[in-house]
Amino acid sequence: MATRKIAVLVGSLRQESFTRKLAKSLMLAAPPTLELEIVDISGLPLYNQDDETDTPPATWTEFRGRIRDADGVLFCTPEYNRSLPAVLKNAIDVGSRPYGQAAWTGKPCAVVSNSPGALGGFGANHAVRQCLVFLNMPCMQSPEAYLGGVGSKFDGDTLTDEGLKTFLQQFMECFATWVERHAD
Repeated sequence: MATRKIAVLVGSLRQESFTRKLAKSLMLAAPPTLELEIVDISGLPLYNQDDETDTPPATWTEFRGRIRDADGVLFCTPEYNRSLPAVLKNAIDVGSRPYGQAAWTGKPCAVVSNSPGALGGFGANHAVRQCLVFLNMPCMQSPEAYLGGVGSKFDGDTLTDEGLKTFLQQFMECFATWVERHAD
């Protein structure tokens, strides 16, 4: 298998967020056929079609280019009010424009959601997936990743839950196969 570039989007702005720690743990668990890099979405201005001119904001152009250059996308999201965080929705919207030129089109992807609560971000996971259908992104269906009780799984930045480590490794192996099957 070829090495595939994967854009990792973290749907939380907090530097010490569990979502960011989880994304980094997923990156460590990935097989060597995946080259993962977090694409920062914190500086993206809110999408406003009035700014979609011949010279859109530079951060939009850079972001869209990074997504276009990726072979796949891994969405890592917490759950906010039974849905996805605004910063992640904004990134999805920025990458989807201008209409007919979405950077996302055809990119294989997966969604990992988490929550300190028991449901593991189920609502956020499916809110992201709903967007992906419209964007024509083949999204890995199984294994699903709704990670509950995430607050007790880390000691600082270190993932301490052995069962979760094993799951993340299996998830990333499945994702590598998914990307290889659906990329290009």
